[in-house]
Formats: sequence, structure tokens, C-alpha cells
Amino acid sequence: MSANPVPAQLHLRPMTEADLEAVVAIEQLAYAHAWTRRNFADSLAAGYPAQLLFDGPELLGYNVAMQVADEIHLLNITVAPAHQGQGLGRWMLQELMTRSLALGARWVWLEVRASNTQARRVYERFGFAQVGERKDYYPAAHGQREHAIIMSLRLPA
Repeated sequence: MSANPVPAQLHLRPMTEADLEAVVAIEQLAYAHAWTRRNFADSLAAGYPAQLLFDGPELLGYNVAMQVADEIHLLNITVAPAHQGQGLGRWMLQELMTRSLALGARWVWLEVRASNTQARRVYERFGFAQVGERKDYYPAAHGQREHAIIMSLRLPA
């Protein structure tokens, strides 16, 4: 756990179409191969649960997931680069687990870039286990592709 305390005014609220400009701005700062506004808009249109993380009025991050039967698939979880390393990603993951259990989910699944060792460590510390790999899943620099590590976590009964 980071030495930085988690801000006391953290709260989540559902993402809406009106939030997409701010979300895409963070996404573009955080990733070389960012989701587009259309990716987020399509997720919202499909009814996927998407949450924004705030400290007071400041947007710090977000996540997008989808539920299929008793499984939640985490599609995107992002903390604004200026606020990374403060435990906010872990806080959002814990909130996602709580919501997932309330929805009757038994499993949470995700893919993470093979090169993203920091995120993989966070997921592993949280209890996720590597269960597979998707070859050439993510776009990478210079027209290349990068493998995704598939991870899962069984939720408590």
C-alpha cells in the first residue's frame, strides 16, 4: 500500500454521456493507445456499468465493466496520471468487487497488457490470478501488437 493516504472525500457516481469529454481527456493522458470517445459512448449505450471516481469535485479516474451471467468483465480502469500511486486503483477495484457481489457475480475477469507490470502486481495483490493469454490483443507502437494477460478472481460466496 502506498504511503499516501486515500483522500477522505472519495466517491463514485455513474458515468453519463455528458462526462465523456473529461473521461477521454484523462484516457488520452494515461495511454498511448487510448479508448476513443466512441468506445466509451458504445459502452454506455450497451448499458455497461461505468463509474467515475471523484475527490470532492475533482475527477480522478473511472472504470467500465460488463456483466454476463454471474461474471463481471472489467473493460477499463484508469486513474488520472497525476493521481496514480495513491491507492486509488485499489479503492476502485474494491468498490467494483462490492458492486459485483451485490449484482450476484461470482467471478471478475480482465485483460491487462503483458508489459504493464505495475497493474499486474496490483491485480495479483488483490487476489487475481493469471489464467491465460490473448496473443496480439492490444495495439502497440509502430504497428506492432502486444499480448494480453487474462486474469480472474473468484468472489467470496
